Amino acid sequence: MKERHIISIDLKSFFASVECVNRNYDPFKVPLVVADTSRGNGAMTLAVSPYLRNLGVSSRCRVFELPKNIKIIYAKPRMKLYEEYSNKILDIYKEFISEDDIHVYSIDEVFIDSTDYLKYYNKTDYEIALMIMNRIKEKTGITSTAGIGPNIFLAKVAMDIEAKHNKDCIAKWTFKDIETKLWNIEPIDKVWGIGNNLKRKLNNLGIKKVKDINNYSRDFYIKRFGNVMGNDIWSKANGIDFTTIKELNSKQKDKSMSMSQILSRDYNIDEVLLIVKEMNDLLNEKLRKMKLTTKLVHLGITYSRDFHLGFHQSISLNISTDDRDEIFNIFKYIYEKNIDDLPVRKVSIAYSRLIKKNNTQLSIYNIDNSIDNNEYYEIIDKINEKFGRTTLLRASSLLKNSTIKEREKFKNMV
Repeated sequence: MKERHIISIDLKSFFASVECVNRNYDPFKVPLVVADTSRGNGAMTLAVSPYLRNLGVSSRCRVFELPKNIKIIYAKPRMKLYEEYSNKILDIYKEFISEDDIHVYSIDEVFIDSTDYLKYYNKTDYEIALMIMNRIKEKTGITSTAGIGPNIFLAKVAMDIEAKHNKDCIAKWTFKDIETKLWNIEPIDKVWGIGNNLKRKLNNLGIKKVKDINNYSRDFYIKRFGNVMGNDIWSKANGIDFTTIKELNSKQKDKSMSMSQILSRDYNIDEVLLIVKEMNDLLNEKLRKMKLTTKLVHLGITYSRDFHLGFHQSISLNISTDDRDEIFNIFKYIYEKNIDDLPVRKVSIAYSRLIKKNNTQLSIYNIDNSIDNNEYYEIIDKINEKFGRTTLLRASSLLKNSTIKEREKFKNMV
């Protein structure tokens, strides 16, 4: 595969920086915190200025945990203002790079494939990143950081781990840096895509830093964590990522089916997985009835209105599937590696890159299991179709946190 020149750009302490700029403050000299203090000392901070970050203050903490010896300026969250700045900066990216080569990862972060622009601008990837960052600073006053790499993963990790420590806020990693930089990252959850839950499981295997992942084979991780997660863990340790910007952007263009639910109350991080499982059961039933399989799954989580934040991530599968439990395990993996300990108010899932089942490629590793599962699911489908969708339920659906019975009248599958 052709080596790419990927640039990952993050807007430094974005919400707090926007508030500072909007007040004509220097974000690096002012102790500003974005938080709704009307909710009391237990209110969560959404962001702190780079000045406070440099003093070691966490960007996510409760108001009562902030330093008492600093006269802090509080700014009530203004999401509309942050979105306006985000859109302005997106327009700046588009001044230099085609929209097809830009993937918006979040309100304050993008991935850019600069490969086809090196000759056009007669510049290196580093120079292109600097050109864009300088324009952002010039037009909005917002400072950014950038990681550059031969693929999306290494670009992102270069930005997360090294860029913020460099004077020019840019870090470039190549495949040669895997052994000297990537392998030495510790603790392991500093790496993009490895959350606390996965860190704990890897620590139990004696894995403390990225290099230790190579103590076991790829097959070991596949057998222990499943095909998608196992491959992902092993690939991360070796700097492997074949995902392209165009693939990340393809979700909007592909035929897909989806489901979303606004929860009746704030759910904690343990309760939400049950909701994801139930939603997946319902959407998977539709997938099987239509004799389709999926090769791309998407999970979106939105936190309570107090926080206005969340995450959205898609994972491309090696083999197209309609296996309900296999797909849920992928959702679980996305969830556990991205979730913050914040109350959740909205959950959305989607299947994309849909393929007719008679065109599906079979896996030599799980063909028998897949056939058994399909017969089992079809029996459940027939019973529920005849006697009502909630006739046969998982035992977990009897828990008070379940919403499956309420969703008997769910109409927003598309």
